[in-house]
Amino acid sequence: MGARKQKAANLRKETLKSTYFAKLNNCPTSPRKMRMVADMIRGIEVARASALLQFTKREAAGRLNKLLRAAIDSYEHKSGETFNAGDLVVKEVFVDEGRSLKRVQPAPQGRAHRIRKRSNHVTIILGTN
Repeated sequence: MGARKQKAANLRKETLKSTYFAKLNNCPTSPRKMRMVADMIRGIEVARASALLQFTKREAAGRLNKLLRAAIDSYEHKSGETFNAGDLVVKEVFVDEGRSLKRVQPAPQGRAHRIRKRSNHVTIILGTN
């Protein structure tokens, strides 16, 4: 590894040490449905976001609530402080498209339709006020 790449890698490692995040890969929900729920919590306080997710009826909300809890645990582990309700904010939430499983649905007259079972990758980044 060259000196320039080494320096960039070390800088990236240092920024990751002070970034509080959690990532969920290959979540079996379509990205569009997950983005609807992610848009609700972007930019608000963690305690309010958790309450919002807890009482939302969508399936994606349960997965995001669990991921938010993991991000809070990451904050507690990396900073060494306990979680205060007004201190943390959901800084970023982004949902990327994951792999799609291709399946076949039988159709009339010997034909077949392709079904795409989509998945996604979700990342939550927390920040302080």
